[in-house]
Amino acid sequence: MKLSALANRFIRYGLAACCNQAGPKPSRNREVFIPSKHLTRMSALILTATSIIAACTASPQPAGGHPQIAAPMLPASANPGFGMRSHLLQAHNRERALIGSAPLHWDLQLQAEAEAYAGKLAATGRFEHAPSHLLRDQGENLWTGTRGAFSPGSMVADWASGSRFFQHGEFPNVSRTGNWWDVGHYTQVIWPETQKLGCAISSSSDFDYLVCRYAPAGNVIGARVP
Repeated sequence: MKLSALANRFIRYGLAACCNQAGPKPSRNREVFIPSKHLTRMSALILTATSIIAACTASPQPAGGHPQIAAPMLPASANPGFGMRSHLLQAHNRERALIGSAPLHWDLQLQAEAEAYAGKLAATGRFEHAPSHLLRDQGENLWTGTRGAFSPGSMVADWASGSRFFQHGEFPNVSRTGNWWDVGHYTQVIWPETQKLGCAISSSSDFDYLVCRYAPAGNVIGARVP
């Protein structure tokens, strides 16, 4: 899906992969809302290559409800490199500690693969998951938003906002809304069996693209969370 330039508007938009032993399954289309001076609506393209969810602003939109709009956060001082890595790892492990999952460890190979794919998204302007043959046994969370408007911590916080709908159970029956895609980013962040994390942020002239890769992958059908 092409993301065209939206002058003077701040957007957040995320995708999360769902994995299982038999392979990815497609999800359904959703609509997301973009906070701006004048609200603009866009449709999330759900791709068949992997099952994904879309989330916009600080929390998903409940069925039949109205979107909750959060003001953009100012960028932190973290730049690509160790500072950015530290912010992203800490943000993940903070969420995991709250629910009792062991901390993740940074993996340079996952970082390199995330970096390559983030660069591709920034170069092409497309926002879609990597094909399954590239992900292999990895999980993947994606995020994009207005360049320089969001800190790495706020990007992960967007994913973690799904915790408000989370309930303990066997995946995908882990959402109080009845829709697993309302919590899919969050469940990958806190997935108990995931041990390693590697992320990268790449930017076009208008947007930042965050790619995080996880191993082993989370969101496994039939597994208990957490």
